[in-house]
Amino acid sequence: MTRSSNQGSEFGPFDFTQSIMKLCEDLTNRHEAFMHIDMSRVAVCFAQARSSVLHGLQAKLTPMRFENGATTGQRQGRLWTVQRLYLGKREMLYILTFYLPRFLDQSFQEKFVTILHELYHISPRFDGDIRRFGGRCHVHTQSQREYDDQMEVFAREYLSMNPPEELYSFLRRDFQDLKQKHGGVIGLQVPIPKLIPIDDSKTA
Repeated sequence: MTRSSNQGSEFGPFDFTQSIMKLCEDLTNRHEAFMHIDMSRVAVCFAQARSSVLHGLQAKLTPMRFENGATTGQRQGRLWTVQRLYLGKREMLYILTFYLPRFLDQSFQEKFVTILHELYHISPRFDGDIRRFGGRCHVHTQSQREYDDQMEVFAREYLSMNPPEELYSFLRRDFQDLKQKHGGVIGLQVPIPKLIPIDDSKTA
């Protein structure tokens, strides 16, 4: 894992992942729908978007466990486990990755919806698995649009709780604005862990 940086100005470079982390910590402490989340076990990081277009992947939640929090799972007839990730001495159960500059170039509302969209994927049991809905569309219910509509409701509810504006004011700026003001944008970069096949003969 690395912390990427650009040359800073007199203000110092803007730490994107630290700012997102502080916002998420406050959000998960205030809003009932997210209080099951322990942000100390969520690695918040960024990756560079492959193109400069606005459409495309904004963010991604990577679970570090299989269904029901299992440390192993079946894929294509084989048994697998996930490479573990530690920040300091704490093992991470999730990785929350934002794609820059694309994420920061969205509207204020779209950024908030994206953050909540990914956080809401975290299992209510906070066991390293994702939140699973019934039916075929177990990730976003029957409609991703309805899922995101609910995130808009959550965003309005959170903002109505009067959190400190300095926690989210950076979301009103785009990537270039932040870069020009601070002289650079920095943050934590974490490679996505790999699936590791388990030799069945060793577990027999």
